[in-house]
Amino acid sequence: MSPEYLETRSKRMLAFHKIEGAGPTVVFLGGFKSEMAGTKALHLEDWAKREGNSYLRFDYSGHGVSSGKFSEGCIGDWADDAEYVIQRTTDGPLILIGSSMGGWIALLMVQRMAERIAALITIAAAPDFTEDGVWNQFSDQQKSEVMEDGKTFLPSEYGEPYPITRKLIEDGRNHLILRSSFQVDFPVRMLQGDKDQSVTRETALRLFDHMEGEDINLSFLKGGDHSLSSPESLAVLENRLNTLIERLG
Repeated sequence: MSPEYLETRSKRMLAFHKIEGAGPTVVFLGGFKSEMAGTKALHLEDWAKREGNSYLRFDYSGHGVSSGKFSEGCIGDWADDAEYVIQRTTDGPLILIGSSMGGWIALLMVQRMAERIAALITIAAAPDFTEDGVWNQFSDQQKSEVMEDGKTFLPSEYGEPYPITRKLIEDGRNHLILRSSFQVDFPVRMLQGDKDQSVTRETALRLFDHMEGEDINLSFLKGGDHSLSSPESLAVLENRLNTLIERLG
């Protein structure tokens, strides 16, 4: 099925798929250089059709079939994309599901539209990864390449190397969320694989410790990798989602 498109104020064309149904609307927020046609996003769409629940998946600019070049994007752009699509295609309460970088984007959505968030599920969330997971681990040569040449490249287990640009690093510093604690007044379910090679368990614990609320749960999945896209991991995700929706009524 062909996606629908929205044009942003910055003239970016954002592709999305929306399933109409009961609420709260479940919104999937994908990771760094991922697409809305990925395993988790499509699994959740099948779940939504089966359950009759409202569901939204989309591609950030420079990702998937949305317009723009990936190497020209940054966290601020992708957060703006998420806010734009969510505000224009949904109403009422939301359950955000953020995978990897999407966990960071989801937390930025919490800052921008807290009154609409009914629950949050993170999957190997990677908040502040541009600073803590990339820049702080760069060699002096890599830092020099970024600052002087404008970019460097990181190997990726998912295909072509990731371009890491000066814009990505500098913009990321404007959106860091783990420098102080923050309140969440809704249920949070965090999923983390103990074999994740991209996001450490220390990152998961750090995020857990920075959130203040009465209903926050962190689960480590034994043998789980970064994607958590195995049938077993997807079953856990679906269980968490069903339990939250039942609780929310």
